[in-house]
Amino acid sequence: MNKNVYVNRTLNLRKISHLGFDMDHTLIRYNSKNFENSTHDIVIEKLIQGKNYPEEIRHIHFNYDLAIRGLVMDKKKGNLLKLSRYGAIRASYHGLKPIDYSVQKKIYGSKYVDLRDGNYSSIDTAFSISTAQLFAHLVDLKEQKFSSIFPDFETIANDLMNAVDDAHRDGSLKNIVKKNLDKYIIREEEVARGLERYRRHDKKLFLLTNSDFNYTKLLLDYAINPFLKDFKHWSELFEIIIVKAQKPRFFYDNLNFLKVNPIDGSMLNHEGPLVPGIYQGGCANIFTKDLYLEGENILYIGDHIYGDILRLKKDCNWRTAMVLEGLEDEIEKYKLAEPFQEKISKLMKKKEPLEEQYVELISKDIENGKKDASKEILRLQKEISNFDKQIGELIPEQQRIFNPYWGEMMRAGNEESYFSYQIDRFACIYMAKLADLLAFSPRTYFRALRKPLAHELMLKD
Repeated sequence: MNKNVYVNRTLNLRKISHLGFDMDHTLIRYNSKNFENSTHDIVIEKLIQGKNYPEEIRHIHFNYDLAIRGLVMDKKKGNLLKLSRYGAIRASYHGLKPIDYSVQKKIYGSKYVDLRDGNYSSIDTAFSISTAQLFAHLVDLKEQKFSSIFPDFETIANDLMNAVDDAHRDGSLKNIVKKNLDKYIIREEEVARGLERYRRHDKKLFLLTNSDFNYTKLLLDYAINPFLKDFKHWSELFEIIIVKAQKPRFFYDNLNFLKVNPIDGSMLNHEGPLVPGIYQGGCANIFTKDLYLEGENILYIGDHIYGDILRLKKDCNWRTAMVLEGLEDEIEKYKLAEPFQEKISKLMKKKEPLEEQYVELISKDIENGKKDASKEILRLQKEISNFDKQIGELIPEQQRIFNPYWGEMMRAGNEESYFSYQIDRFACIYMAKLADLLAFSPRTYFRALRKPLAHELMLKD
């Protein structure tokens, strides 16, 4: 498999003195299907035990494909939505049923979704898939069987998200990972090799994670230590290690650091400037001030568009890199879909001149107050309809190559998906996995391609 880094904004690694890493789904890769399946099971138990949902919900089948990253939950109406870059709804489901376009238009009109509205919740992390697919199942059960027992859609959504948060917070999920690391964690020798290589080039590395110290130590002991050659322990790779960072709050608040004892994980208040070591909490403001850093000299690599990338870019102006799980698979599917896209493009090239003729003839008839071209207009209508039919048959075949419910992760029809738009706007570079970036020299100059504007594309034609 090719190792690629995709460039939104030019980035010269020679000018980067400090590289920071998130842990979960960045430095450490999860087997997401296994992890989200277990999350699904734990959350169902929490809903039954803590929120009095009926025992029947234990029979909900986990379907990883039922959701993709970048969807939006309409908590009020019980719908899952896929948005274009402009916030327009391009696909929607109510429970397990797709919403027909005409019905969708009645529900939402021509509304553009504003994600600042509390009725909407983004499904934007690899940890969110179980939440979205469970929401779809619970909405469907309410409509089909439990209308009088289940609460309203908004309460279902809030119960579900609270149960997921609780599973992360109370150790339920971490405990299942601890007991079976092979099942949930993917070990990559290339990551350890890459980190050591960057250290040989005098890059300062730091770890910035929301996970606690003990869990961080467990995962890095398992996934990094076995492959080290230049260092005895993963902690020697990082100048500063920050756990329980409370991102994105870390990037905009002014919280103090606590010093962590690596022997037993105990903590003390930290006094004075930061020095190499292990810390908890803190904030970006103190971090950059104490280390005499400018944002342009720091590259932070994470997987969460909001918690790792968006707020960081807005509040700190660090350089940003995003690990986008699922991208590798999507690119392979692009290759499979290419023959369909070529057929669609050829049909469109034949159709477009006919549409131009059609518009011109109708315009002339209207302007002249006559119907001289009515036969020709009818003929063109039939030809255009024939092309539409052929294209309409190809599009579902092309989309079936991707997610069976939502199609492509990075596109919504011909437009970028809203998720893709956010990555383009806030991530300087992105890649399928961290090893892809670390395979490049620490002195690499990543150049952004010139993106043609609409009028420039017309000039090429």
